[in-house]
Amino acid sequence: MRLGCIGDDFTGSSDLANTLAKQGMRVTQYSGTPGFDAARTVDAGVVALKSRSVDPGEAVSLSLEALDWLKTQGCEQFFFKYCSTFDSTPIGNIGPVAEALADALGAKKVIVCPAFPGTGRSVYQGHLFVKDSLLSESGMESHPLTPMTDSDIRRWLARQTNLGVGHVAASSVFDGVDAIREALDKEQSNGKRLIVIDAIRDEDLLAIGRAARGLPLVTGGSGVALGLPANFGCTPSRVPWTGQQGRAVILSGSCSSATRRQVAVHSARYPAFEIDAADVVEGRLVPAVAAEWLLNTAGLPLVYSSADPAEVAKVQAKHGREQTANALENFFAETARRAHEGGVTRIITAGGEISGAVVEGLGLETLEIGPEIDPGVPALRAGPDLVVALKSGNFGADDFFEKADRVLQG
Repeated sequence: MRLGCIGDDFTGSSDLANTLAKQGMRVTQYSGTPGFDAARTVDAGVVALKSRSVDPGEAVSLSLEALDWLKTQGCEQFFFKYCSTFDSTPIGNIGPVAEALADALGAKKVIVCPAFPGTGRSVYQGHLFVKDSLLSESGMESHPLTPMTDSDIRRWLARQTNLGVGHVAASSVFDGVDAIREALDKEQSNGKRLIVIDAIRDEDLLAIGRAARGLPLVTGGSGVALGLPANFGCTPSRVPWTGQQGRAVILSGSCSSATRRQVAVHSARYPAFEIDAADVVEGRLVPAVAAEWLLNTAGLPLVYSSADPAEVAKVQAKHGREQTANALENFFAETARRAHEGGVTRIITAGGEISGAVVEGLGLETLEIGPEIDPGVPALRAGPDLVVALKSGNFGADDFFEKADRVLQG
């Protein structure tokens, strides 16, 4: 293994694995830190954690454990993957984890770049945009777990870490690799270790990737990983895939605007079962009911709890944010397990936390990376009779669910 990656959730990790695979690396995604060595054929290993929304101390501990394992696999460079909408709170977890990894690796200048132009995320003058809106005006300000109220990544990150936060402006990025390296060196000389870099085009990400050659640690969304495989002699190639026939189901637990549109489009054409979060938390609805409905419903059935953020907030106010989240995650995990046991061979999920819960509920240890469904979302083989698609809430076209099933079938 040459490139060792740590993702703070399961959908983001598959997004990163997808990016690296398209650029010619042989990639395996692991569900949590493995208790076994990687196959010798693996170029890049992606350890997917559920560390985005946990206590910062726990996130650091999980990430350092993953780092230690990746070191034993022989990695030459390390990548910390977080969401291209910089999902975090004022106390973490991006800053604390990045700081801990930097200290563990002795990294003196660490790239911070959540840009992903392919999904409408760009960084300019240190501010993160979602298409033509500032992050804080994109809908992310209403996220039930990690509301983003400040688009200035430099300022947000500075609240999370004791390390100096610097900035490489777009003008340097546009001037190419040498200018980026010079700007990074200048920020380091000024005591800045975590350095936000502007990027608005894929060309910028490729240049940043080349400039990162030899750096112990890079952090960002999957976009900035575009340029890393070339540093290891890899070239873009077609990702092999064998599809899976059988039955398919969809489980959606995201309340992002993109997923809510996808749910609306899919519900107009296929059977859909809406989950009320309060019913789940208070025990009136159990996974056996949802799984039975899925198994007895033809077509491409959808079970979803993608409610308006205001409705979710009401349930959280009554039962607590953590209890509500845990109840929904456990519900979807058990529903997925029962559905698979009942003969389902294709499972499509929406929402980072829900996707992670489903992967854990199914006991999936490794995921083989397949072709891209939509930017940032690959098909994944989880076993001889199961393929999955794990979609971040913010990703995908309006017809994503139907498109994902076509790709999973092959």
